[in-house]
Amino acid sequence: MSDDPYSVLGVARDASQADIKKAYRKLAKSLHPDLNPGDKTKQAQFQAVTAANDIIGDPETRKRFDAGEIDATGQERPQRQYYRDHAGADPQGRYESSAGYGDFEDLSDVFSDIFGARAQARTGRAQGFAARGGDVRYHLEVAFMDAVQGAKRAVPLPDGSAIDLTIPAGVRDGQTLRLRGKGQPGIGGGPAGDAYVEIGVTAHKLFTRDGNDIEVEVPISFDEAVLGGKIEVPTVSGKVSMGVPRGASSGQRLRLKGRGVSPAKGTPGDQYVRLKIVTPATIDPEMEAIAQRWRDHVTEDPRAKLWRDA
Repeated sequence: MSDDPYSVLGVARDASQADIKKAYRKLAKSLHPDLNPGDKTKQAQFQAVTAANDIIGDPETRKRFDAGEIDATGQERPQRQYYRDHAGADPQGRYESSAGYGDFEDLSDVFSDIFGARAQARTGRAQGFAARGGDVRYHLEVAFMDAVQGAKRAVPLPDGSAIDLTIPAGVRDGQTLRLRGKGQPGIGGGPAGDAYVEIGVTAHKLFTRDGNDIEVEVPISFDEAVLGGKIEVPTVSGKVSMGVPRGASSGQRLRLKGRGVSPAKGTPGDQYVRLKIVTPATIDPEMEAIAQRWRDHVTEDPRAKLWRDA
């Protein structure tokens, strides 16, 4: 796999940040070690994809890479200096020499600067030199209920280690969590960078989420719809009892106040229960007779509003 982060993620050099994010998330999901246990090739590819996203997934880091200030690993490149950089100096300065040897003295200074910068970048021990470590970015998929209720997870790192992450209750899909000091180590005693973990939330079989509100579809029987009554419905915090009004219809939404997502900070949302009337799989003669009497008795057209709005 190429070392160039653009090639690793399969995007053009002029790709938007949104396209880079989309490409990274797609690759990270398919190559994640949890989905490919024991597959060393996929693990290596996952590490390469993560490292590439660390470089070009962040606009500032990407800008520095494109400018040649850092390499594909995020390491500082030595600042390139040239003889011509000094050519516009003060006419009374270093390049004026009647003997013709002043230029060579200045060249030695230039080479000293170049090799000194390289040594400084490698060791960080140059006098007065200290730099903050680079930030790193990761992606973590979490289950729907873990995002709603909060959880603790380990974020796998490219070197095989992991970062312990506390997922706050109510975290949203696409939200980024910051871990201070968990990025690349500093140079010359400088502080470490930060780690940014983007959260991806998997879909749930029953619940859907809109902000802090939750919606769930609940089947009811024909008699419950006509007569009303109490039924049990699932919520993200467990079962609750809810009243169904007499004459309920399919698609009708009932509100359970405060039964939505309770975020670590902010106001809890509500849960909305969307009713769905279901009939038995087998219709016996008695039920058929009841339905026939219903048809003969009720004259209201259930599609009247539909045609008025059409």
